[in-house]
Amino acid sequence: MLHTSILEDGLAIISSCKAQTGDIWKAHYGAACIGSYFFMKNNHDLNSELTELVFRQAKEMSNNVIERKRGQNNAHYDEGSAVRAILEALDNTIDQLHWVGHNVIYAAASLLAIRELEGWGSEEEIAGITDLIQSFERTIPGRSWIGFSASEVKRMTITDEDGFSPISNPEELSLLVLEELAQFQTIYRAESHHDLIGHMLTFSHALNSLYDLGHTSFFKRGLLPVLKIMKVLRSSKNIKQEDAIKLVSPVDQLPLQRAKRAAVLPSETEFWKKGYREKDWDYGHVFKFSDSFYDHLRRVEKVKEIYIENFRYVITQW
Repeated sequence: MLHTSILEDGLAIISSCKAQTGDIWKAHYGAACIGSYFFMKNNHDLNSELTELVFRQAKEMSNNVIERKRGQNNAHYDEGSAVRAILEALDNTIDQLHWVGHNVIYAAASLLAIRELEGWGSEEEIAGITDLIQSFERTIPGRSWIGFSASEVKRMTITDEDGFSPISNPEELSLLVLEELAQFQTIYRAESHHDLIGHMLTFSHALNSLYDLGHTSFFKRGLLPVLKIMKVLRSSKNIKQEDAIKLVSPVDQLPLQRAKRAAVLPSETEFWKKGYREKDWDYGHVFKFSDSFYDHLRRVEKVKEIYIENFRYVITQW
């Protein structure tokens, strides 16, 4: 059974993020709530026990984050007006890479949830979402990189020599993303590596969602920023611990540690029987990485085992 209340929670978290915290990161949990819903909705072979476990964990996460008020406004702002406002906010940042794509991730998650609910929130709550998205203007591409500094990533260009095939639809983008994932010989547990790979999945998934919703020009404009992430990651697909590594990060440290292989996957009930609260649901990634990866899988004609094998090193491991 699908519970749309988790979509409302996700939107409320995204909407209140900037006003409550002054930054952009609490919205991570809102996007994760929305991701949990669509993970359950779009993967039709999941059993009822698994989906109930996913919902319970997502609801526990949202209850841990959201500030619920007595007599909350149940108004549903006009869907068309909400969509126009969010796209207008995104228009100013879609062409460049900002915080590994979270401007696009938050916008796409919000638009998906509002479409599913056929409208949501007050004018003030929609303004909270647009203020958050607009706050990405003039921000850095990200803070943790292997082989590059943030300024080098910002100046990076994509040329014919990079060998990226032309992308015109979500199926082509998903295939490219999964093939890039398949190239890694070793995946390291680091914000600059496994986490950046995860955001390659989620950023590209957000672009696909914009396309699905009919916003094809935003899909096309967002390709250059996500290709930058792929280009950066290509330089680290064969690195070894003993190599001389240029690491630019306030949180990662050398030597990099190999990621552990997840024995069970999010498509298996056992994965969700484990409680992830102690690890803060991997900042919500336990839901968002799952949603994005399986969404990419359903868009390609042939699912290779190496896609799934390498994802085992990206998803939550404990």
